[in-house]
Amino acid sequence: QVQLVESGGGLVQAGGSLRLSCAASGSIFSINIMGWYRQAPGKQRELVATITSGANTNYVDSVKGRFTISRDNAKNTMYLQMNTLNPEDTAVYYCHLRAKSSPHSRTADYWGQGTQVTVSS
Repeated sequence: QVQLVESGGGLVQAGGSLRLSCAASGSIFSINIMGWYRQAPGKQRELVATITSGANTNYVDSVKGRFTISRDNAKNTMYLQMNTLNPEDTAVYYCHLRAKSSPHSRTADYWGQGTQVTVSS
């Protein structure tokens, strides 16, 4: 069983910053990829950023240059530093993990419960 706990969401004014955290715990043998997704009201969930076990990162165009994804392998924790936020960034942000729970298990996808980010104009 793998659990993901997100924190760091909240209300911020346009131009401000927030830092999201996602702590993974439980039976984790190896992590393939971690990432952040977001879902705004009335819209589909979209990928925001990903980071591989080799620390390769990928971002959706709308956040490039403003958001930074990182991870602390020792703590199984991932972060999303969000700068220069604008109202279009308002959404529920979800942590995603693709991992194996044992050497012989298949990779599985895990999701956090989501954390609300609201950017006021």
